Amino acid sequence: MKIKIILITVLMLGLISLESCNSVNGNTHMENTQSQNSLLKAVANQDVQATKEILKSKPNLEVRDDKDRTALMIAIYNFDNEIAKLLIDAGADVNAQDAMENSPFLYAGAEGNVELLKMCLENGADFNLYNRYGGTALIPAAEKGHLKIVKILTKIEDYPIDHINKLGWTALLEAVILSEKSDVQTAIVKTLVEAGADINIADNDGVTPLQHARNKSLTEVVEILSQVK
Repeated sequence: MKIKIILITVLMLGLISLESCNSVNGNTHMENTQSQNSLLKAVANQDVQATKEILKSKPNLEVRDDKDRTALMIAIYNFDNEIAKLLIDAGADVNAQDAMENSPFLYAGAEGNVELLKMCLENGADFNLYNRYGGTALIPAAEKGHLKIVKILTKIEDYPIDHINKLGWTALLEAVILSEKSDVQTAIVKTLVEAGADINIADNDGVTPLQHARNKSLTEVVEILSQVK
């Protein structure tokens, strides 16, 4: 009888201990989830102080919202470099792509965000990730007139200057085809050429950058491209 009572007591203590562990684990999971959701909310609200406080608890920085955006990507869409820096310094992934296939690095190039681009380059930016058009950070930068971005990227020894996107365009082609005639456009073409961009890569119709420049009467661009040997 005594043995039976002892066995029952041990079993009950074990169950109590198990429930206690499950309760602790459940509470910990709930706290982590709340912390992660709070981070996304704080970043979306551009609340610097709240973000700093939440980061002290070392939450999962790669948690996603309903658009598959990390906290860092949300900060970048808000053009909030201050919070973006806090997140990157805390270890946020500068290559994490969202549902639109934007990453912090790719978007920085496309939007001409020089400060953010530099932060991404210092924290493992991946040159082999592409946007939804199959392009690099350089291609939209060249098209949109972000000269500083173009200068930074073309100075990187192993950067894929001649990468061809899904449209069949390189950065040079896109700069000539889509950019408006301007001094900035000319400077971007000059920068790309001086960095070694291949002027002979044609588009899907076999039209080269030089031919496009002539068709658009881009006199200065034609001169730059014609001088390449």
